[in-house]
Amino acid sequence: MHNTFVIGDIHGGLAALKQVLERAPVKPDDTLIFLGDYVDGWPESFGVIEFLIALAKKQTCVFLKGNHDACCETWLTTGVLPDSSYHYGGKATLASYAHATEAQLQQHLKFYQALRYYYVDNANRLFVHAGFTSLHGPQQEHHPEMLIWDRTLWEMALAMDATLTPDSPYYPKRLKLFTEIFIGHTPTVRISKFVPVNVHNVWNIDTGAAFTGSLTLLDVSTKAYWQSDAVQSLYPDVTGRQL
Repeated sequence: MHNTFVIGDIHGGLAALKQVLERAPVKPDDTLIFLGDYVDGWPESFGVIEFLIALAKKQTCVFLKGNHDACCETWLTTGVLPDSSYHYGGKATLASYAHATEAQLQQHLKFYQALRYYYVDNANRLFVHAGFTSLHGPQQEHHPEMLIWDRTLWEMALAMDATLTPDSPYYPKRLKLFTEIFIGHTPTVRISKFVPVNVHNVWNIDTGAAFTGSLTLLDVSTKAYWQSDAVQSLYPDVTGRQL
């Protein structure tokens, strides 16, 4: 039986990524869906991308684009890293690329350029880094960058009455479009949760690996999940990002 797993925001924490993949029962024929934000934060952003490129050669992987990945793509394309990235973990990313060869830089650029904005599987489950604003779904988003920056989908889900059902006229149309929606981008540690959080049919898998939390890998069917140690403990001599 093939399983599908979804992985939250990594933010340069290669040690956490390796640890959670070792802890989870991932088989070679399983599918791994990564929600983006591979870089910016911990000191191994370059190593994360190298690892993922190699992993995709032996495992079915779906790589989504996060806002930090878009910024790194901009840097590789133009030589300029946006301030929004530099001051939020990008400085560590630049340092990790200090000894990269031109061939490696070009290979990484191709990786970033191939990242998807969203993915919908055969069970009509949506995977997207941040969220979407269009009532017709992410494919109708007038500004694709919203898919890597939006927080309103998650904020809406959190604010909803827990008893509201999809047949109610007050139930948001966005949530009716998919059986389930898996997101990252907005760390659950902001609401003092260090595990995946489910609200209605939205699952937030970003458990704060960039900050004080762990990296999470979740089975999209059973909802069983595995986590790394708190990423800070894996890089004890490095100061992580601040909420």
